[in-house]
Amino acid sequence: MTEYGRGYGSEPWHPEDPLYGDQGSSRGQEQQPQWDGQQAHRYPQQQADPYAQQHYNGGWDGAQGGQPPYDPYDPYGQQPPADPYSGTNPDYYAAPDAYPPQHQHPHPQAMQGQQGMQQQQQYQQPQHPQHPEPHYNEGTGAGDDWRADPGPREPEPEHAFFADHGDDDGRDDLDPREEGRGGRERRGKKNKKNKRRSGRACLVVTLLFAGAVGTVGYFGYDFIMSHFGPAPDYEGEGTGEVQVDIPENSTILQMGLALKRAGVVKSADAFSEAATDSKKDKVLQPGTYSLRKHMSAASAVELMVDPKSRNGLTIREGLRSGDVYKLIDTKLHLKKGTTKGVAKTEAKSLGLPSWAKNASKLKDPLEGFLYPSTYSVGEKAKPAAVLKQMVARANQVYEQHDLEGNAQKLHLESPMQLLTVASLTQAEGKYKHDFDRVARVVYNRLKPDNTETYGLLDFDSTVNYARSQSTLDTGSVDDLRNFNDPYNTYKFKGLPPGPIGNPGEEAIRSAIDPAKGNWYYFVSINPEKTLFAETNEEHERNRRIYLKEQEKAKQ
Repeated sequence: MTEYGRGYGSEPWHPEDPLYGDQGSSRGQEQQPQWDGQQAHRYPQQQADPYAQQHYNGGWDGAQGGQPPYDPYDPYGQQPPADPYSGTNPDYYAAPDAYPPQHQHPHPQAMQGQQGMQQQQQYQQPQHPQHPEPHYNEGTGAGDDWRADPGPREPEPEHAFFADHGDDDGRDDLDPREEGRGGRERRGKKNKKNKRRSGRACLVVTLLFAGAVGTVGYFGYDFIMSHFGPAPDYEGEGTGEVQVDIPENSTILQMGLALKRAGVVKSADAFSEAATDSKKDKVLQPGTYSLRKHMSAASAVELMVDPKSRNGLTIREGLRSGDVYKLIDTKLHLKKGTTKGVAKTEAKSLGLPSWAKNASKLKDPLEGFLYPSTYSVGEKAKPAAVLKQMVARANQVYEQHDLEGNAQKLHLESPMQLLTVASLTQAEGKYKHDFDRVARVVYNRLKPDNTETYGLLDFDSTVNYARSQSTLDTGSVDDLRNFNDPYNTYKFKGLPPGPIGNPGEEAIRSAIDPAKGNWYYFVSINPEKTLFAETNEEHERNRRIYLKEQEKAKQ
């Protein structure tokens, strides 16, 4: 509620106000007690505030008579007591620019009781709680809300970014009295600052939103392209030259990764797709390849399939170790016999299995352990490194087929004997479809109750190995009986001391699981036909068929 002369605060009317009127100084002057220096006895010393209960427990009781006590927090109540020296009412709520009070110099005698007066005034004033009590809405009708107004809430702390750190002099710019003191100008400045601050906040939010959208879009596009889009790939045949080594047992994806690291293809996925689409993923093999930089995936696949691009060394199935040494010497441009010498002197350090500890006593310590395959052999490779690579490959295959366990099942003395049977199967059987029955012939001739060959194998392949030759004319029966060599199976019963070549995987499988039958003899008529016999008489008939086929072939 606001009246003329009243400000927005609780400041009382000033006596010089022309509208002071009935509610002004006259009433206040009549009710002001006069100070005569002898009124100290009117303020008895009490332990409790006599007005506290009356004021807070239901308000002031007017029936008790007298005037209500002065309340400094009630701007509409009793006026404060007059100054005994000046005769004027002190203004406890005056603002810095309110009407200045009329000051008078106090009488010197009055200075003596000033200290006691201040103590009495402190006692006279009621002790109010720290927070002002709630005020009530002034109703003008039956529908007015009589409930207590909680008053203005304390504002929440503002974030440091939006807080106003400008020039704030502590004055209320909304006070009408501040209009003439630059309040409107200050409000204009604050509004401009608020607008600038709001603009900066919007800019920051916009930038953050744009950054989030850009990040999500980038990663979303990358996800879609990586999962649904075409794989990155170069174009053309490429340039330059680079050698790439593809390790053993590498998958198509691993091959693509190796090519990507070497700079041949742009992505492993493109290489995998090109190999699969061209149906050449089964043809690609480990090895060393001579390729070009920045090739398309399809061009890389085509070049890898071409034998000319491979810098590998291929060892065919059944090849003897002596022939493998010659191939290594030729590949590395070494003097003849260099690799053979390395094999004899460094055999124990090349990784032979533990069950091959007696291999050094054999004619060739690495026979049977130079596994047939294609190996990566660079121009600067060492013979020992190449041999070690072949032995490691053999060990891997032999472990997969469990040569030790299967040797026991077949009642053989050691895995070395099983490997020897596989080498005999590889040498005697010209065609893989005959390996199972050829292996069975070997085991039948090794039987102690064998009445056909009496424990002799009678294989020309063993004699040729002992003589380091490969021919069908091994000599007469008498010559063979007189040839004194442990590999001569025409003279010595049982298996030879060791393998006579490096068998392939098919021969190893046949040696482990041979066909069932009572065959002791066999002869190959042509690549499609091999005749097996259980008796020597039947075998002689098959030999005559063989000779007729040979005469037809010569005509």
